[in-house]
Amino acid sequence: MHFEILVEDASGRIALAAILPKILGVQGEPHTYRCHAYKGIGHVPKDLRPGTDASKRILLDQLPRILQGYGRSLVPKDASVVVVVDNDRRDCNELKADMLAILQTCYPRPETLFRIAIEEMEAWLLGDRVAIKAAYPKARSRVLDGYVQDSVCNTWETLADAVHLGGAAALKRQGYPLIGQAKCAWAEQIAPLMEPSRNSSKSFQVFRDGLRRLAGIS
Repeated sequence: MHFEILVEDASGRIALAAILPKILGVQGEPHTYRCHAYKGIGHVPKDLRPGTDASKRILLDQLPRILQGYGRSLVPKDASVVVVVDNDRRDCNELKADMLAILQTCYPRPETLFRIAIEEMEAWLLGDRVAIKAAYPKARSRVLDGYVQDSVCNTWETLADAVHLGGAAALKRQGYPLIGQAKCAWAEQIAPLMEPSRNSSKSFQVFRDGLRRLAGIS
């Protein structure tokens, strides 16, 4: 099976590029996959029509256009679309329902899996303490011990407090694009060391198991 995987930012693409071979196997043996990074999550358009200019690459704003395009290009091929977003303090059930409503407008309708990282994809990194400690031996155990997995608690800030010099406060003083660069660096360092079978994040487990179910991997 082929997977087209959409994520809302560059750090998510970096993390998944490292993790996918551990979930689906080596590229092309037999499954194939591509990750596409967007420039933010945005909002599901109220009328379910594409929102902002497509060149701005805002994921939810463009999701109607994206899924319609995949419906034309992927059906009836052995392929699936996987949309991964942060819940961004939104109601997860409502967010998933909104994305499913977009899918229902597509004809033909691509095989699509929606998955939500709670609260942010950094929660998936925090779900593997072994990988964090291997990537950052001086990571602050006190911060990691205080994190409640998949809680809504300023997740990326928690990871920053654990591994970044000066923590989240230092990054916030510097602002963007340095925050985004730090997130990419964490993904580059931690994700290659992660083992999907030991990840304690429930939202990651649901993502992992959903991919394997579609791929027919037991």
